[in-house]
Amino acid sequence: MNRKNKKPKTGIAKKKGGQINELLRAELAQLIEERLELPGTLITVTRVDSSPDLNYAKVSVSVLPEKYTGTVLEQLRKNTSGFAKTLIKKTRLRHIPRFNWQVDDTEVRAAEIDELFKQLK
Repeated sequence: MNRKNKKPKTGIAKKKGGQINELLRAELAQLIEERLELPGTLITVTRVDSSPDLNYAKVSVSVLPEKYTGTVLEQLRKNTSGFAKTLIKKTRLRHIPRFNWQVDDTEVRAAEIDELFKQLK
């Protein structure tokens, strides 16, 4: 099928994609908690966005304190293949997308904006 003729995901396909993203988010959060040993850090998987063909997924993580962000991303990238193997066993998914780890700095930005509002008062 020509890419120009592809219809956007709607209805059941869109719902299923959302369910897969939520499943991956929950399972990755659990695996990170079990396997990464980084004392004094809080790692939260905030979002997973899979491509429609499930070949790729952007995984957003929040890291506190921020100074450990680089170390956490390095550890996540090192453990990606192990996470994928475990996810295949734990879920009914036949294919696990290739993960692209990224930092979600929404909380940091919100705190900065909150601080600016306090300064305006």
